[in-house]
Amino acid sequence: MQFALTEEQNLIRDMVRDFAEKEIAPSARIRDEEEHFDRDLMFGRLGELGLTGIVFPEQYGGGGGDYIGYAIAVEELSRVCASTGVTLSAHISLGSNPIYLFGTEDQKQRFLRPMARGQKLGAFGLTEPSAGSDAGGTRTTAVREGDSWILNGTKIFITNAGEADVYVVFARTDKEAQKHHGISAFIVEKGTPGFSFGKKERKMGIRSSPTLELVFENCRIPAENLLSDIGNGFKVAMKTLDGGRIGIASQALGIAQGALDVSVDYARERKQFELPIAKFQGVQFQLADMATQVEAARMLVYKAAWRASAGLSYSTESAMAKLFASETAMKVTTQAVQIHGGYGYTREFPVERMMRDAKITEIYEGTSEIQRLVIGTALCR
Repeated sequence: MQFALTEEQNLIRDMVRDFAEKEIAPSARIRDEEEHFDRDLMFGRLGELGLTGIVFPEQYGGGGGDYIGYAIAVEELSRVCASTGVTLSAHISLGSNPIYLFGTEDQKQRFLRPMARGQKLGAFGLTEPSAGSDAGGTRTTAVREGDSWILNGTKIFITNAGEADVYVVFARTDKEAQKHHGISAFIVEKGTPGFSFGKKERKMGIRSSPTLELVFENCRIPAENLLSDIGNGFKVAMKTLDGGRIGIASQALGIAQGALDVSVDYARERKQFELPIAKFQGVQFQLADMATQVEAARMLVYKAAWRASAGLSYSTESAMAKLFASETAMKVTTQAVQIHGGYGYTREFPVERMMRDAKITEIYEGTSEIQRLVIGTALCR
């Protein structure tokens, strides 16, 4: 069993860490406070570095890399700015991957190629007011009319919304079918008549990542923008989310690692009773627990990524990775605030932002409860 990263994977880590620390980290706090999405920095530069299509074949504009390299990239970005990490994760796993997995050759050339090159940003429209964990409860409709589909409905909590150029959207095409079988997937471009954006969410964390409603009012799209077969949308969504959980697990891992790193630095510098608090056994025990949890999360995340790269089933493993890494991120960031004491509760230090950012990883792309359901169902088949 090989635990060492390959030379290429180490190069990805070094490159992304250097970029993240020099270009992303300096503005992370102000972007969080201003809820500002800097597209050139948070997406354009990622494209220049070859990250926006890292897992896709070169024939579609990608880098031909594997999921471990992708996980490392999201982890390193999230180590300093979780908003940037989720921008890349949602673009690759949610916006681009379903087109790669289920799209026609024409769709891959028209949409995936510019997305992989970082020319177009992707997003994923599944969640609705009445369809969160119950994805089969989709009420957005799509009706065939000649050579077009007409979409009506509203999606909520959509990452990258407003900024994204290409959206994979799920709508009910058969009201009579059992709810999981009457859903289809579509590709909708920004600027299509009848497609607009609703409320921008004011969030607790990942505040420089845009989260808006998608509104469809008699939105007419070409028939060729149907993604996969009619009625196959639920399968498209579930397969997409399997990969998406690797991205969010990597984001959570990066948040936790970042919180651990700054906590170790703080403990070495902060003095009480004329000693650095790192000399106190109680603080060392806290840091030891944090480090152990982070490393355990990393093993789960990388294993899920390895299975995905190897072409093996990874639904259960990605659920385990997402569950453990997200809950680890919440625990570690909370402990990081505690180690920082009063300073940790202020915006002078990044741990309060990391704690706010960590919470969403237990919620989006499948709550912790849904992950336990996925894992438990697999165990009890």
